Amino acid sequence: MNRTLRSLDTVMLGDCTALMGRLETASIDFVLTDPPYITRYRARDGRTVINDDNDRWLKPAFAGIFRLLKPDSFCVSFYGWNQADRFIAAWREAGFRLAGHLVFAKGYASSAGFMRYQHEQAYLLAKGAPARPAAAIADVLPIPYSGNRLHPTQKPTAILEPLIGAFCPAGGIVLDPFCGSGSTLVAARTTVGALSASSLTQGII
Repeated sequence: MNRTLRSLDTVMLGDCTALMGRLETASIDFVLTDPPYITRYRARDGRTVINDDNDRWLKPAFAGIFRLLKPDSFCVSFYGWNQADRFIAAWREAGFRLAGHLVFAKGYASSAGFMRYQHEQAYLLAKGAPARPAAAIADVLPIPYSGNRLHPTQKPTAILEPLIGAFCPAGGIVLDPFCGSGSTLVAARTTVGALSASSLTQGII
C-alpha cells in the first residue's frame, strides 16, 4: 500500500525504484536529482558511483518520479552528455516534457580528452503545464568546486538552491531519489521559504 511521507527531512536507504513505490502518488512538489551518468565514472582517488555501469534503473526510476510528482510540477535531472539519448528516451517514456536545459560552467576541467570538460548539465522536465517562475533564472550558471569530500560527484548547494527557489513552491516537498552526499536536502533546508526536504537514497538499484 502506498503511504504519504509522514516525517519530512527523511532519508530512506535502499533501491529507490522500490522505495518510491511505497510513497503516495502525486505527493511531491519538486524533484531535483543527480543520477549515475552511465559512464563507468572513476574519480582520481579511485572512487566510483554505484550502478554507473548499467541503465536498468533508468526507466523505472523516472516512471516512479513522474508518478510521485503533483500535476503541473517540475523535475530537474543532471545527466551524462554522452548518454543523453538514453536519458531523454526514459524521460519522455515516463511522460515528461523537456522544458529547458541548464549548463553549469566550471572554472576547472574535471577531465580532458578531445576537449577539456568544464561543465555539468541538467534538463528541466515538466509534468503537465506548470506555471512559469516569477523570476526566470539563467540557463548558464557558474559551479564552484565542492571538493567532492563526501561523494565523488558531489554537487555544491550553491547551484541547487536557485533551482529549488525557482521551481518548487514555498513550503513544498523536495525529493531526491539519488541523494548521494545529501546536497539537495541541505539546499532545500536553507532555501528561502523554508522548504522541506525529503529524500530517498539511491542505495542498491
